[in-house]
Amino acid sequence: MAEQQGAARGSDCVVLATVPDGPLRSEHFAMQTEDVPDPGPGEVLVRVQAITIGAGQRAGLQGSASYAGAPEAGVVMRGTGAGVVEASNAEGINVGDTVVGWTGWRRHAVMTGGDLRVSDGSLDPALHLGVLGTNGLTAYFGLLDVGRPQPGETVVVSAAAGSVGHIVGQIAKAKGATVVGVAGSDEKCALLTGEIGFDAAINRHSPEFRAEFRAATPDRINVYFDNTGGEILGSALFRMATFGRIVCCGAVSAYDTATPDPSPRGIPGLLVNNQVRMQGFIVFSYADRYDEARAEMRGWIDNGALTPRHVTYNGLDTAGGAFVDLLGGRTIGTTIVRLGD
Repeated sequence: MAEQQGAARGSDCVVLATVPDGPLRSEHFAMQTEDVPDPGPGEVLVRVQAITIGAGQRAGLQGSASYAGAPEAGVVMRGTGAGVVEASNAEGINVGDTVVGWTGWRRHAVMTGGDLRVSDGSLDPALHLGVLGTNGLTAYFGLLDVGRPQPGETVVVSAAAGSVGHIVGQIAKAKGATVVGVAGSDEKCALLTGEIGFDAAINRHSPEFRAEFRAATPDRINVYFDNTGGEILGSALFRMATFGRIVCCGAVSAYDTATPDPSPRGIPGLLVNNQVRMQGFIVFSYADRYDEARAEMRGWIDNGALTPRHVTYNGLDTAGGAFVDLLGGRTIGTTIVRLGD
């Protein structure tokens, strides 16, 4: 453990310039310089190497994510980062350690040691921020604890090429399920059924979407992992099997618009008729089991059952544009912004 050292420095960060009231634009963000103090007792100075951006952060900017707090202009954007410890006054955290935590969109962060997780420095930070971070944990607990797929069942995943969806599908395959993905382009569908290993994938923009959706789920749907809400959720409701389970993870169709789709038809009638369980969850409720999940997913990565994907942007100044690209469906897997040295 090193004592605090050096004087306060200026360091780059990204703030929310204005709270969006419609679709997100890169102009909603601004680069600034902030003063970074020396770490105090129990604190750590982290040089952030990479941050991750997820669709759920857009819900935070709407004020619709209770765990994110109210959006506020002029403050550093919230978010998870991975980096290297430059100074430490926290027991158990040493200079040179790789750590992960809620650093925000900034190049340097002073944080309480208890808010950081010491991680394997030999791994790419993208893995710590993606499959071994909130995205992977969300996929793991949402599918296995809420959805509970059984071998031979049909699992459908919306936003299937996204940061959570592409992991959900691979875990479902590892558990012996038939997996169908819904994505936003033919390119993403080809990736899902090719490299990622889904059994079928459907382009949500196809003019024959409903017919293709029925054809891909001939035995109906046992588990629907919903990342989108809106019309895709509505289509899934009509295809649910008796005693099916709907995992409500997110509603990206409603995040980046002032006029979200209305709630789907069929609730509660279809739930009652088919005895379907529809349940939301928040991954932070499973914090005491994170190590268990990471260990199992690390094993799947090592044996080739799980291939995490990410798209990389370089430079903190690209973070706003990366966020806009994600919401516009132009990214695949986890969105990573690398800050460099």
